[in-house]
Amino acid sequence: MIWAEARGGAIGRDGGMPWHLPEDLAYFKQRTWGAPVIMGRRTWESLPERFRPLPGRENLVVTRDPGYEAPGASAVPSLEEAVSRAEGAVRAEFEAHLARLAAEEGASCQDPGIWPARAAWVIGGGRLYRAAMPLARELAVTRIELDVDGADTFAPEIGPEWRLVDPGEALTSRTGLVYRFERWVRG
Repeated sequence: MIWAEARGGAIGRDGGMPWHLPEDLAYFKQRTWGAPVIMGRRTWESLPERFRPLPGRENLVVTRDPGYEAPGASAVPSLEEAVSRAEGAVRAEFEAHLARLAAEEGASCQDPGIWPARAAWVIGGGRLYRAAMPLARELAVTRIELDVDGADTFAPEIGPEWRLVDPGEALTSRTGLVYRFERWVRG
């Protein structure tokens, strides 16, 4: 899972991010590129139209509305369905990669049984983060030194089952915000 949060766990206000942090947007793109991204309907709708769907990633939008249309993305009825589709897409890409390697080497290339299971990113919003927390293996959290008045969406609590493996370093954005990139793993 990946998110940016201000002090107090704030991740949103009025359907959007209450800050402008271009370095975090670049980090988000770099971390999620090529992998499926799973998001709730409100997160999908909060993306500027010119960025929908997020390029270079399969976009899966979780919604209870069976008639919901998300042009360029797949609308799915549950987090479980999104995870299943993402795993299938990752497995298909991995098998295609093995086939390309075999063709290039002119030999058969066996599946070593090692592939990135659940190699997808949950990108929001608050309810989906909380629902996905038990399934996650890694958290990429951008901590922003900012108080957000009127925040209405919050990050999930990171419990004792998580270990901070990279606390990041304090950086200053060209916009003046101080932030850090943290990496957490389960266990």
